[in-house]
Amino acid sequence: MAVHRSLRATLTALPLTALLGLAPTASAVAEPPGIPTPGTAKSQLAELTVAPEGSMDGYSRDRFPHWSSHPDNCNTREVVLKRDGDGVQVGTDCYPTAGSWSSPYDGATWQQPSDVDIDHVVPLAAAWRSGAADWTDDRREQFANDLDGPQLIAVTDNVNQSKGDQTPDEWMPPEAGYHCTYAAMWIATKHKWQLTVSDAEKSSLASTLSGC
Repeated sequence: MAVHRSLRATLTALPLTALLGLAPTASAVAEPPGIPTPGTAKSQLAELTVAPEGSMDGYSRDRFPHWSSHPDNCNTREVVLKRDGDGVQVGTDCYPTAGSWSSPYDGATWQQPSDVDIDHVVPLAAAWRSGAADWTDDRREQFANDLDGPQLIAVTDNVNQSKGDQTPDEWMPPEAGYHCTYAAMWIATKHKWQLTVSDAEKSSLASTLSGC
């Protein structure tokens, strides 16, 4: 009886995939390119210009054209969905027909692309207030569709919506273990695009990096 109880307990503890002889599936975690190490992020933060946030006068999301078209009928959103997802399959229009997305902001995993937003790590409005108001619309389009740096990432839609246009002194991802990465992505984006930071923003970023 003791042997039977032990076997039953072992089987109960095993995941269903193991009991069926299947390999466990793992959802890919979004990993944009160009995320600096904490040390590099600290150096980049020190190089950013500190200035008060500008006004929102004249701001509109339309001043940051997105999502840009790419080959194979894809736009920038769809490119990021393919990059950040696991097992993503798309139709002829490039819209995902299968796959899953694991959001590092909150640890949730989704099977429907409609549940996923592509977050601008540095929100468009925050960029406007920190220098982008003086750019041309062409440069703002490049910023809003930047696939070469850590500016775009697939995350849970309502988490992205709760963020809005807040800066790191006002909002950080619910997943505390992702704060170091988020701060590094934010700094790298502002550094690449030569955007300013406020005193409060810089202080919050420096405090986060000190614990990385």
